[in-house]
Amino acid sequence: MDGKDFLLALDEMLELDPGTLTGAEELESLDDWDSLAVISFIALVDEKLGIVVEGEKLANARTVGDLLTLAGVTVPA
Repeated sequence: MDGKDFLLALDEMLELDPGTLTGAEELESLDDWDSLAVISFIALVDEKLGIVVEGEKLANARTVGDLLTLAGVTVPA
């Protein structure tokens, strides 16, 4: 899964229109970024990429780009 596909999966997870997220967004500015979204993100990364995200690192994430970094994918250009 590349960065573009991962952003589309995040759009779907957060119930946003496809292509909404670019990676630069601040998580706190996203209306649907809440505790349920955090759990959904952890499940998405585990299911699609087989990666276990450390809670402390996730708690320190501030942008959508930080989430992509945690998932091991690059922000699309």
